[in-house]
Amino acid sequence: MLLAIDVGNTQTVFGLYDDESVMSGDVAFPGPRKADFGLSHNFRIATVSERTADEHALLFSQLLGMRGLDRLSSITGLVMSSTAPSITSALRDMVDRWFQVEPVVVGPGIRSGMAILYDNPKEVGADRIADAVAAYDLYPGPCLVVDFGTATTFDAVSAHKEYLGGAIVPGIEISLNALFSSAAALRKVELTEPRGVIGKSTVESIQSGALFGFAEQADGLCRRFKVELGKGTTVIATGGLSGLISRYCNEVDVVEPWLTLHGLRLIYEMNNPSRG
Repeated sequence: MLLAIDVGNTQTVFGLYDDESVMSGDVAFPGPRKADFGLSHNFRIATVSERTADEHALLFSQLLGMRGLDRLSSITGLVMSSTAPSITSALRDMVDRWFQVEPVVVGPGIRSGMAILYDNPKEVGADRIADAVAAYDLYPGPCLVVDFGTATTFDAVSAHKEYLGGAIVPGIEISLNALFSSAAALRKVELTEPRGVIGKSTVESIQSGALFGFAEQADGLCRRFKVELGKGTTVIATGGLSGLISRYCNEVDVVEPWLTLHGLRLIYEMNNPSRG
């Protein structure tokens, strides 16, 4: 099985693919493909910078065991992206100690099959590259990825499969935590839809501002991106909060929670050492 790991600032996602040799165009399948194509299992854990290589291996082994899988020996390939250098180092150590595979770590020098038109391509996060690769694979043509994570990122891909750049704004949870820490009278609330835009309580007012406010922010930026990307642009939402916020967005065309993992899988296929 191929193990894809996406290390974010807040959460780390593991994805398992049964057949690591299946990639775009290798097999026939009915209907439109989605980002979870071939994804057999997935796990989501908190990103903890202090976790050691052995602790990562133990935790992942236990997660595999809960699904009845053959622990670490079942992994035949590994690819990962990370926004946290300390976690990347620990995961590399984990692979060296517990896996008999050569990992593909997305970063400078890794083939992505996509031209990176950033002023300094090394500045583009590995997860953003994976998102862009996956988006174009699933929705060829101009596309825009909106990733609702710790930060909300917008990544634009041209009709010619070029990563053009994007935008970064503070994510929903970061913004709310800043609000709660700076305003003593406000407390944390559950992110659920209030009765209306006009909140009838402090809780509902915060919910309204968070859900409708961030949805409007996303829609506004999407419209501006579409002006530059042109007609036929597909807007894809992903990230941990994509399922929630996209319900209130008018510009989002499709939600793909596993977009980053799909992109990692495609990048692995392009850089698989066993394929020379």
